[in-house]
Amino acid sequence: MTEREQAFVRTVWQYYKREGRHTLPWRRTKNPYRILVSELMLQQTQVDRVVPKYRSFIRQFPTIRTLAAASLGEVLRVWQGLGYNRRAKYLHACAQAMVHEWGGVLPKNQSALETLPGIGPYTAGAVMVFAHNTPVVMIETNIRTVFLHHFFTDAVGVPDSEITYYIERTLDREKPREWYAALMDYGTYLKKAYPNPSRKSKHHTIQSKFQNSDRQIRGAILRALTDTPQSRGALSTRLEFEDARIAAQLAQLVHEGMVTRTGGRYQLPD
Repeated sequence: MTEREQAFVRTVWQYYKREGRHTLPWRRTKNPYRILVSELMLQQTQVDRVVPKYRSFIRQFPTIRTLAAASLGEVLRVWQGLGYNRRAKYLHACAQAMVHEWGGVLPKNQSALETLPGIGPYTAGAVMVFAHNTPVVMIETNIRTVFLHHFFTDAVGVPDSEITYYIERTLDREKPREWYAALMDYGTYLKKAYPNPSRKSKHHTIQSKFQNSDRQIRGAILRALTDTPQSRGALSTRLEFEDARIAAQLAQLVHEGMVTRTGGRYQLPD
């Protein structure tokens, strides 16, 4: 490594030693299933919101087999409060695939992991790193922030290919699990300390507003169906959205298998 890269590594480790979130529950396990649960929950969701939901989810579904044996409706009920409910469906489908195709265990190969429902390159890499301490190169928003801040100070439109060059050069190949945890914690700090550092990235996108969005309507429908089946009319009365938009999202949820319809009543899948 160059002197600049060595100084960067020292900075990250010093921050982690001083301010790292060492007690996060998914950092106190090497169980691949639990790592997978945490990674899907953490997508686009703040850590403070994830911690209690992660704990309750693991209590309810402590193993791959218990999750696979549950109905999607049960999984969606436990997931409520996290948003992005498709993640719950992917996780449930992933558990069923692991039981049927992998004997109830997560494969230890990154390319095999990427064949599972909802598992992309980053999530597969995270399982390899945090469960198996495998030194793979991976990138997500906090990691991207760190390298943009330190190595691309005046740049704009930086592609991930240029960032991963430095990720690979500075990767701690003996302690990748701790190194990536340190990068993520440091990236979280940088996002608070500096205005929107990810804007330098070619891959930066502005997250769409949640208020009055289709995503908000979908979440509201699923919450309303958590306890009891309801008709579309009852949902329209209960939810403060236009009836046509509720109907459109109901139809989409039924199409995706996240809601079922029997007669004129909708419910979560059994």
